[in-house]
Amino acid sequence: MTEKIGWVYILTNRPNGILYTGVTSNLIRCISEHRAGQITGFTQRHGLKLLVYFERHDTILAAIAREKAIKEWKRSYKTRLIMASNPNWEDLYPNLFQPNG
Repeated sequence: MTEKIGWVYILTNRPNGILYTGVTSNLIRCISEHRAGQITGFTQRHGLKLLVYFERHDTILAAIAREKAIKEWKRSYKTRLIMASNPNWEDLYPNLFQPNG
């Protein structure tokens, strides 16, 4: 059996807004569910629907370890991580449907 890849992602409600770091094995489905309000809890309560950062990992275990590490970071470190690849805090969700997304 082949282990699934994993994704770490960060959602927000607006540029420099509330941040949520999550992990999944199916990024498109997971973000679609967040955007539709189907995942109850923190993200739904705060309207976190903008995908501002994501990274792929070869295994779900590696992604889980990375998510846990990022969750321990100060907000300023998370902001720098986002700004390095997405300085305008654009919603990256539409990019997931591009061939190189």
